[in-house]
Amino acid sequence: MPPDHTLHVGDNLDVLATLATGSVDVVYTDPPYNTGNDFAYRDRHGVGNGRHAAWVAMMRPRLHEVRRVLADHGVLFISIDDNEVAHLRLLLDEVFGEEQFIAQVVVNLNPKGRQLGPWFATSHEYLLVVARDIASCRLQATSASSVLESDFPLVADDGRRYRRLPLRNTNKKFNPATAPTLHYPLWGDPVSGRVATAPFDGAEEIWPVFGDGRPAVWRWSAPLVDARPDDLVCRSVRGKLGLRVDIAQRDWLHPGRRKKLRTIWLAEEIGSTDTAVAELKEIVGHVFESPKPTGLVRRVLECMPDDAVVLDVFAGSGTTGHAVALANAADGGTRRSVSINLPEPTRPGSFARAAGLLAVSDITEARLRAVAERFGDSLEVVRHS
Repeated sequence: MPPDHTLHVGDNLDVLATLATGSVDVVYTDPPYNTGNDFAYRDRHGVGNGRHAAWVAMMRPRLHEVRRVLADHGVLFISIDDNEVAHLRLLLDEVFGEEQFIAQVVVNLNPKGRQLGPWFATSHEYLLVVARDIASCRLQATSASSVLESDFPLVADDGRRYRRLPLRNTNKKFNPATAPTLHYPLWGDPVSGRVATAPFDGAEEIWPVFGDGRPAVWRWSAPLVDARPDDLVCRSVRGKLGLRVDIAQRDWLHPGRRKKLRTIWLAEEIGSTDTAVAELKEIVGHVFESPKPTGLVRRVLECMPDDAVVLDVFAGSGTTGHAVALANAADGGTRRSVSINLPEPTRPGSFARAAGLLAVSDITEARLRAVAERFGDSLEVVRHS
């Protein structure tokens, strides 16, 4: 059996070359942001280039390797800030193809805003999401945790919560000309609420119309209406043209219900830099300046199958491996984490150095060992020369 967590200590470009093609389901990674200071991966690819060109030259071969190791159904999630987001977006288009782009998510990791900058108090970063092959992609951009009971304000006699949605299609691209089979009459009684595809005592004939009275279409076919009559209700509504009879769907809140994720992720939902520091401090100590919160990576994992192989090529403090263990403990999944980190020296005088962690990869290893012990997982450490 492969280990639950694998840590490769070495240059990620060299390590990636040892991984099998198509062996990874999802990549989450948090590369150096290039804030103007030297970064650890200023290797032969970036020598002699300017600041942005050096960063792009460093990232290009690594992204090519990431694309190679991703399975056809796989997805890359990559964190970045304003310094390189424009260059990274273009680089991803170059390496993966612009047709593989899925989303640019705004991630609110610092609700208070950074107060030391000269202009605005920046409170966000970005998460770029790219498919290996969009046609085969297994990403499900939904979340159970984003479903709120308050979104379903009505309660049926049996105690189930629901909301009402118009049965007519509100998108005007769908109309009798473009979807003629969905333009048909239904029969409904606004007193009893009953709906049917054929006349019955007390029923009125109802055609789908937009608010301005123009012909529309239903979202459901007639056979589906016949199959689920109890999920529909006829009622009187007041629109632009006055009172009319219409049909609504009862949209139920049920266990396992998921909701499409927005492209703004708030700190109150996924955690912040402050909560990330507290998480790391609790399990290892205050040994890393700006880790990512596990909630951010767990939301990423929630979008992918629960048996995914999860790769982080700039593993930093080990957030990804920690998040994988937490996700498995929460839902019984069998995800495995693969982390890569360079043995970059920690800063002299830092908390990490004082704790005897001489390299950033030592921080990664210390966290993953603590995680493995806490959750009963196995950990393999592979050191590359």
